[in-house]
Amino acid sequence: MSECIRLAHGGGGTLMQQLIDREFRCLYADPEQLLHDAACLELPHGRLAFSTDSYVVQPLEFAGGDIGTLAVCGTANDLAMVGARPLHLSLGLILEEGLELALLRRIIGSLIASARACGVTIVTGDTKVVERGKGDRIFINTSGIGLQEAPEPIGPAAITAGDQLLVSGDLGRHGVAILAARHGLDLQPPLASDCAPLWPLVQQLLAAGVRLHALRDLTRGGLASALQELSTAANLELVVEESAIPVQATVARCCELLGFDPLHLANEGRCLLVVPEVARAAALALLQPLGGAWIGAVGQPGRRVLLRTAFGSERLLVPLSGELLPRIC
Repeated sequence: MSECIRLAHGGGGTLMQQLIDREFRCLYADPEQLLHDAACLELPHGRLAFSTDSYVVQPLEFAGGDIGTLAVCGTANDLAMVGARPLHLSLGLILEEGLELALLRRIIGSLIASARACGVTIVTGDTKVVERGKGDRIFINTSGIGLQEAPEPIGPAAITAGDQLLVSGDLGRHGVAILAARHGLDLQPPLASDCAPLWPLVQQLLAAGVRLHALRDLTRGGLASALQELSTAANLELVVEESAIPVQATVARCCELLGFDPLHLANEGRCLLVVPEVARAAALALLQPLGGAWIGAVGQPGRRVLLRTAFGSERLLVPLSGELLPRIC
């Protein structure tokens, strides 16, 4: 930790986790609680989930979506990761003086379309305007409420040795799509962000009787950060097969050219699933048509993630300590 906030503190890696642990945990009623994508609330009339997120992506529009698409799908997906059906969202807009109304209207259109796709309603909101040069055109905050439909709690505490690791689709597309839009890269074939709602998949898995021990959406920090977070929280070693991880050819080529690792790139419509061995086949039957895959298994006690390479060697997979691509979501 440094004495000043750096861009890396928002990157989903080691510095961000240190910032949360050292500075923000004191805000919670129980500072020792396991933090998840959404808070699970036991209320007299049911089990609800509650989450909030802010979006500062640059550029505001990119292939496959825009900041409005991210704002709705991102918060709805956080609710889905605890087995909750997304229901309602709040919408906070911080607009910069000089923002073009045509751009604002396109973003509002995306917010409406994404809310319909996610099955949520926007029920309250707030708008603020700041001086020119103080807000980078538009920032968005959304908070969401969902109804928990999973029969048992979903989270790191449920992970056990022998559980299987799966991903819901190919990785790294959102990060590369943002990179291409930001720097004018002419990728061939063209690549779009994977931004999409995850609740329909979770709902199908629950309806099929698949026991979900843990879920994590693969946003900032990508698969590497998500795996390390689950390993640390569960105190179990995770072993991942590198050759089993699905990555599109365009993403792989771009990463090879620029020196990136797709396992560290952000996704906005992909999740990591941890299921018991007996549920692996049923889960894969739903995931494989979507491009999902089995990627590894949970081992014995130990807070580390091992990546088994195509050559049969093993190396530690660790999250980045710096910021790979700032302003990604």
